[in-house]
Amino acid sequence: MKIDSVDFYYLSMPQVLDIGDGSQDALLVRIAAGEHIGWGECEAAPLVSIASLVCPMSHSACKPVIASVMGQRIDNVGDIRRIGDLVRANSLDLLQADHTLSGIDIALWDLLGRRLNEPVWKLLGYKSCFAKTPYASVLFGNTADETLSKAKTIAAQGFRAAKFGWGPFGLSSVEDDCAQLAAAREGLGEDGILLVDAGTVWNADLAAARARLSMLQEVRATWLEEPFVSGALSEYHALSLESGLVGMAGGEGCHNFHMAKHMVDYAGLKYVQIDAGRIGGITIAKDVADYAAAKGVTYVNHTFTSNLALSASLQPFAGLASHTICEFPTELKSLARAMTKNHIVPDQNGLLNVPDAPGLGIEPDLKGIAPYLVDVEIQVRGERIYTTPPLR
Repeated sequence: MKIDSVDFYYLSMPQVLDIGDGSQDALLVRIAAGEHIGWGECEAAPLVSIASLVCPMSHSACKPVIASVMGQRIDNVGDIRRIGDLVRANSLDLLQADHTLSGIDIALWDLLGRRLNEPVWKLLGYKSCFAKTPYASVLFGNTADETLSKAKTIAAQGFRAAKFGWGPFGLSSVEDDCAQLAAAREGLGEDGILLVDAGTVWNADLAAARARLSMLQEVRATWLEEPFVSGALSEYHALSLESGLVGMAGGEGCHNFHMAKHMVDYAGLKYVQIDAGRIGGITIAKDVADYAAAKGVTYVNHTFTSNLALSASLQPFAGLASHTICEFPTELKSLARAMTKNHIVPDQNGLLNVPDAPGLGIEPDLKGIAPYLVDVEIQVRGERIYTTPPLR
C-alpha cells in the first residue's frame, strides 16, 4: 500500500507560558495509506516543523520532508526505515527534518501495527514487554516550600520515584538550590527515588555544576539530568568522574543516532534519555536502546506531552527487562490530556504497562482536540502551500 496523505495539526493552549512545560502545544501527525490510519506526535516547535514539511526545495539536499514520504510504499517495518533514510538524505541541510520525521515515523509504526493487528513493541522484535517504574515528572516549585508540597503530594499518590526539574533551579544561589533539593528529599521521604533535572541551565559551566554536587550526594539523588547541553561531552565526563553515586543522565536533546551514540560513548552517562518525538522517531530510538543496552548504559524514555507521545516513548525499550525506570509527566496541561480517549496510568502495583494493543494502543480524541486546533496557512509567492487540513 502507498502513503496517500500526511496531515499535520497544530494544537495549542489559549496562552503559552514561558515555563519548561512541553504540554502547552503539540504537533499531531496523521498518515493514511488506503483504509489504514496511523497517528504520531512531533516534540518540536509546531510551526517550524510544518514549514519544514512543505517548504519549497532550496537545493538537492534541502527538500521538503513531505517529498520523501508521500506516495511511498508502507508494507513492512523495513519500509519505515527506508522512508526515514530517504528523508535524511533528501533533507540533509534542513535541520528541522529529524524533528519533523519523528512524528511521521511514529505514525507509520502506529499505522503498520494497526494494519497487522500487532503492538509496535512486537513489530520491533520484542517477544514480551516489561512493566516500568514510573517517575512523576514535575517542575521545581517557585520556592522550596512549594517543592516540598509537590513532593508530599507525589508520595501520597503512591509514586516510588519523582523527578524535579527546571523552574528556578540553577538560576539563583547555591544555597537556594540546596534548599530546593532538601525540600524534594523531605517530601518524598527517605525511601523515595529522587531524580534531578537541571535543564542545561549551566550550558558548559563545570564549576557551577560542581558547586551543587555535595548537596546532590547528601540528598541521595539517583541522577543529575542535563547539567550541560548535549554536545558538552568533556564537561559531562569530567562531572561524572566526581559525582560518585549520583549518575549522569542526558540525551533528550539528541536529534539523531550519532549524537546519542557520542553521549553514550564519551559523556560518562549512566542513563541515556531519548525522546522518540525528537530523535527521528521510534526507529532511531530503538537503535539507541539497543546500543545503550550493549554498552551497559540504562535507556530511559523522555516525554512531557500527550499519552500518544508517552506510548511512543515506551515502545523502544518495552522488552528490556533491566531498564525499568520511565518518565511519567503528572502536570500536563488540559490540551495534552484532551488529545486522547484513553490514557496510560500506573496499575495497582504502581507500575506502568506498555499498551498491548494494535499500533501504539492510543486513540486520539478528535472532539477533545478540536478546541485547541489552530488554523494555519502558508503562502509562497501568492500560492498556498499549506492550510490546516480537516480534523478527521
